[in-house]
Amino acid sequence: HIHLPVQSGSDRILKAMNRHYTREDYLRLVDKIKTAIPDVTITTDIIVGFPGETEEDFLDTLDLVKQVKFDAAYSFKYSKRTGTPAAKMDCQIEKEVKEERLKRLNDLMREISIENNKSYEGKVVEILVEGRNTKSKEYLVGRTRNNKVVQVKNSDDLKNQLLPVKIYKVFNWTLRGEIVKDRE
Repeated sequence: HIHLPVQSGSDRILKAMNRHYTREDYLRLVDKIKTAIPDVTITTDIIVGFPGETEEDFLDTLDLVKQVKFDAAYSFKYSKRTGTPAAKMDCQIEKEVKEERLKRLNDLMREISIENNKSYEGKVVEILVEGRNTKSKEYLVGRTRNNKVVQVKNSDDLKNQLLPVKIYKVFNWTLRGEIVKDRE
């Protein structure tokens, strides 16, 4: 798992954010990572509604998200921070526009995440058990080596153990599986 913040898919906005890379630099890096580590999961940070962001700039971000197929994105609406250069910029984006863009980004991320997770159905993965699910105590929660969250129905205390788990159901952000008793 690699967390690789991109912030925006628009070169114009990246420059305005004082980022020292371009969209193409970022995509080349992602390609190198995916070539070197075929089963890698990549997560990112994205800010929508940075001052001056046009619809075209935002569409560039959505396009980059589609190309990379991030497993998850920590996405935020830009908010003014006193003392920062961006807070003084003209062309602040209206709250409603930022909210609508964030919704579109999050909807796209949900679609991509479920698509990525479907590749795990029927596969056996190894998880490190972290503990009980806080919402549903009947499930243990663990993570795969590439940081996918997996739920397993089990009443035993198996915290900190590595377990083989066969995935039988996928959700947007998690997988559900059963412990494999006999390894083949």
